[in-house]
Amino acid sequence: MSHGHEQQSSSIFKVGINLAIACFLSGAVIASTYAMTAPIAAQERINQKNKAMKELVADAQEFKPVDGKTDWYAALKDGKIVAYVVPAESKGYGGAIKMVTAISPDGKVIDYKILAHNETPGLGDKAAEPKFRKQFAGKAAQDLEVVKTPTDKNIQALTGATITSRAVTKGIREAAEQVAAYAASQKK
Repeated sequence: MSHGHEQQSSSIFKVGINLAIACFLSGAVIASTYAMTAPIAAQERINQKNKAMKELVADAQEFKPVDGKTDWYAALKDGKIVAYVVPAESKGYGGAIKMVTAISPDGKVIDYKILAHNETPGLGDKAAEPKFRKQFAGKAAQDLEVVKTPTDKNIQALTGATITSRAVTKGIREAAEQVAAYAASQKK
C-alpha cells in the first residue's frame, strides 16, 4: 500500500516544481516584455493623448506641455496659442467623471471629451454626445449653468441625468475659469 502512496507524493512534488519553474519563466518573460514594451506603451499613451487633443482642437499644429501645470497643454497654430487642453474632473452620480477639455485663451470652451465615468449607462454616455457637447462651445465660465429650460447662456440638462449634466458642466466651468485666470496671468 505504502509504495503507491510514496509515488503519488513524489509526483505531486514534481508537478509543484514544474509549476514553480513555469511561473518563474512566465514571470521573467512578462518582465522582459514589459521592459521592452513600457516605452512603446508610454509613446502610445502620448499618441492617444495627442489624438484626443487633435480631436478637440482640430486646427492646432502642435501641443506643448504648459510649465508648472500638470497635464496642461498649449495648442499652437503658427506659433500662437489657440487653446489650452486641460484635464477636468467632477463628481457625478456614480463617482468621478474624468474629462479633457479645450479652452480658448480668452476662457471660452471649445470642446471636451469624457475619458471615464461611472454614470448610469445610457444616461451618462449622453453627456459625451455632440448634441449635449455643442451647447458648451464658445461659452465662458459664467454662462455654464445647467437649467431645465434653455437660454443661449445656459446648458440644457440631459433628460433624466441632471446630476451628470451638472457634474460635467461644473468640471468644464472650473477648467474654463482656471484657463482664463492662467491666460490673463501670462499677459501681464
